Amino acid sequence: MSRLFPSREFDEAVAAVCHGTATEEQMRGLNVLLRADPAARDEYLLRVELHSRLASDPDLFAGLDGTAPPGSDAVGSAGVLPFPDSRGPRVAWRAWVVALAACLALLATGWWGHRFIRGSASRGATSRAVAMLNRVVDARWETGETAPRLGAPLEPGVLRLRSGLAQVVFYSGARVVIEGPAEFRVISPGEAECRSGRIMAEVPPQARGFRVQAARMEVTDLGTAFGLVVGGGQTEVHVFQGSVEVQPTGAPQRQRLLSGAGAVAGEAGSMRMAKADAAAFATLFDLQAKSAAAEARLYDRWRAASAWRNQDPSLLVHFDFEHATRTDWSLANVSAANETMPDATIVGCQWIDGRWPMKPALEFRGVSDRIRLTVPGEYESVSLAAWVRVDGLDRQIQSLFMSDGFAAGTLHWSLREDGVLGLTVIGPAPGSYQIVVSPPVVTAAQLGTWMHVAAVVDGRAGRVVHYVNGVEVGGKRLQQPPPFRVGVAELGNWNASGFPGNDPFLIRNFSGAMDEFSLYGRALAAEEVRDLFTEGRPQAGTGR
Repeated sequence: MSRLFPSREFDEAVAAVCHGTATEEQMRGLNVLLRADPAARDEYLLRVELHSRLASDPDLFAGLDGTAPPGSDAVGSAGVLPFPDSRGPRVAWRAWVVALAACLALLATGWWGHRFIRGSASRGATSRAVAMLNRVVDARWETGETAPRLGAPLEPGVLRLRSGLAQVVFYSGARVVIEGPAEFRVISPGEAECRSGRIMAEVPPQARGFRVQAARMEVTDLGTAFGLVVGGGQTEVHVFQGSVEVQPTGAPQRQRLLSGAGAVAGEAGSMRMAKADAAAFATLFDLQAKSAAAEARLYDRWRAASAWRNQDPSLLVHFDFEHATRTDWSLANVSAANETMPDATIVGCQWIDGRWPMKPALEFRGVSDRIRLTVPGEYESVSLAAWVRVDGLDRQIQSLFMSDGFAAGTLHWSLREDGVLGLTVIGPAPGSYQIVVSPPVVTAAQLGTWMHVAAVVDGRAGRVVHYVNGVEVGGKRLQQPPPFRVGVAELGNWNASGFPGNDPFLIRNFSGAMDEFSLYGRALAAEEVRDLFTEGRPQAGTGR
């Protein structure tokens, strides 16, 4: 075979490997090519892996080499294409020995191990995070810096808040509310630094000893609630409950302050006593109420935007997970197209709070949990969008949205265990398909947080694009032609029509929650995807 990639000879050799008909010459040629060309290795393993998962559908890969045309009886009782034995056992055995040698060569290079058996898995997951951003109210972060994501872990570093309120919860249990403008440094689970601005700390018994550094003093908690103001050439501490130890910069001794007391540290280690002023921290004490009010405003804004979007004739399906139906197992399609697009059916799943405490969502836990829907028709372009909360990357592939089986033009939208989004487009010819993947976009640090994901299949422009939180994260030229169709499909799981029931690769259930899903019969523009994220994000001032 040709030792070039891409080439027709390469395609034929890989197809022959998948169907067990590869000659010794083809296997030796593949061995040489895969050793030398990383792109060829990538494509080879991608095709072999996909074939191993899909080859049980007789109509998908049949006819590639003429051994089992569609409609033939060459499929066994388990639905798996058998290997032909016309070459005799010795030739077949030698060919597969060469194939094994090729795989061993890949193992020797370390490439296979890097892709499928990441070293971090054997060591266990690690994180440098010491705290998390728990709540925000009208938070505006310093221009030019990436805004921290709500609910995301925080590694040691500086937070620069221009205005609004933000609450940081340390892994020790201490909670610090920051009022902008402020500059605050996260150091460790038990230590922080307030460089400027106003903060309030609540420290439970488990976090006793929590320490806050400031320009002119260091405050050590002894089980208390206290406030700190840094600026104007001095630092103030106000004790609202319990007691703290205060040590002015340059002073050898620490001094204990009890509830109701305060102190002001100035130049050269000087410090004078004062009374605690709770009124000066009233806005920080009201964080929870202010946060609830801000969430309600964002929720109302999203509902108004959704009502307007529902009138878009291209919006085929919109599940907002809000509208009560006649039964607890029916999910209403609230788009204007709902007269021709029926409601969905809930199988399993649990109702929980969504992006906002007052908004419902569905949680997917077990292998039975799924939402069944039907979308008739054919479309030149299709766009998918959803708000999801990923709770774990504990299986090779998780389904976001998948059509049943592998009919021509159907789509399979999934999440891999390495945090990569994938969209598979099934082509019109037997065995034809295309997989378009994003870079890793879901990491351990993002588990448990709400994120907006979208995929656009643009048949007119010939492109597939992935989006996360309104930003394009990956795209590729579309190789499969329209029309595209959905038919019967599932959210959060997959009905693998024609597969043997004991195939472990068929576990596709989603580990997480979903509280909105949209399906358009057209290609959304980049700004429209961005607007979907902006209108629906659960907290203003966080995320991208």
